[in-house]
Amino acid sequence: MSTSPSVRETAERTAAVSFTELNARRLGPVRRFFRRHPRAMDAVVVLVFVAITLPSALFLIVDQASWLGMPGLVLAATALAFRRDRPLVVLAFVSVLDVPIGILTMGEGSSGIAAMFALYTVAVAHPLRTTLVAAVSATILSVGSLFLIPAEAFAEAPGAVWVISGFVVIFLGIAVGVGVTVRRDREHESELREWAARNAELASAGERNRIAREMHDVVAHSLTVMVALSDGAAVVMKRDPDRATAVLKELSGTGRTAIADMRRVLGVLRAEAASESLQPLPASSSLAHLLDGFRAAGLPLRVTASGPRLPDDPAFQLTVYRILQESLTNVLRYGKGVTLVDISIARTGHLVSLRVADDGRGAMDPAVSLGSGQGIAGMRERAAIYGGSVDVGARSSGGWVVEVQLTVPDADGGPGHQRGKEKDDDAAQYGGHAHQGSAR
Repeated sequence: MSTSPSVRETAERTAAVSFTELNARRLGPVRRFFRRHPRAMDAVVVLVFVAITLPSALFLIVDQASWLGMPGLVLAATALAFRRDRPLVVLAFVSVLDVPIGILTMGEGSSGIAAMFALYTVAVAHPLRTTLVAAVSATILSVGSLFLIPAEAFAEAPGAVWVISGFVVIFLGIAVGVGVTVRRDREHESELREWAARNAELASAGERNRIAREMHDVVAHSLTVMVALSDGAAVVMKRDPDRATAVLKELSGTGRTAIADMRRVLGVLRAEAASESLQPLPASSSLAHLLDGFRAAGLPLRVTASGPRLPDDPAFQLTVYRILQESLTNVLRYGKGVTLVDISIARTGHLVSLRVADDGRGAMDPAVSLGSGQGIAGMRERAAIYGGSVDVGARSSGGWVVEVQLTVPDADGGPGHQRGKEKDDDAAQYGGHAHQGSAR
């Protein structure tokens, strides 16, 4: 079953919001703030760079009366403000800028810190191959600029250039490692968000399927019974007004029950009805009430029950109810000249067997069904939930038969289940017709 774009978008938004809230709790308030305000993070990066490099620029001004370090600091800081938009361009700019800054300031100034921030941004924004090429290029420029500085700058410590080069390589490598790790974390987070959205979409489609199946059962059963009752009322209206009045009353009751069932099923689409949807069947619905409705519609039913009562699990009872409802609805809709509908409900240990057989003519052929074609498929889906099966087909003696096998949930009894007052319990469960139903 396909899902409409609006439902899919709603599911994706819901999943994204839920995952975002979960991730936000993991990140903490500070990281959440910078996630929501990336430009604030850019401003912090610029301020950190200025705070680190400004002392050396001021030292040049005070000690050597040289302002050559300030232009480089301003240019690098300005470039870092655009690192998020053009990471590769910013990295190339600050890496190339490091060469003249180092030469003009005799190694006292550098834009190497800016290169670290820019290289981190490249690692976050681009694949690993691009990041490695950019890292090698930036390293060559930064280290190469050190060897272009006049030798007298390192006269007091000849090996300092190699030590500084080692630190440059280490710090740029750290920038790459941190950036790659952040990128992988974000990719993983994105995959989780997509997975959550797909799960929400599948859940939405499954819920729509469940609602569609319930609506099919409610509408098909109710309309079929109402048509049968209205036809019956028209036949007996003149010769037996009292009987016609009773049939019309039953018709009205069936309609009201159908409306209540539809509201209950569709109520799961409303958040405020969530607690109501936990009850699969309304309190007034039971197998006895269902069977009495079909008797009133003209089906001659004979009900035989054996073994312990059905389990108290509401979902299991709903499965039995809907399968029996669908089977009898098909008899009422397709059966011709039906003189007896034999219903057998038997429970043996963890196994519940349900059999509905009629002796009518013109038994339903699924290939030429006048309905939606979802009834039998819906019964099989319901039975499969409880490890069961549904077999349908024509009887050799005429008519149609539905045979269902269901497995009782483990929570309810078992082979050693004790039943008290077996006949009384069965009679109560099936409205006093546990062994013999009346025909009308």
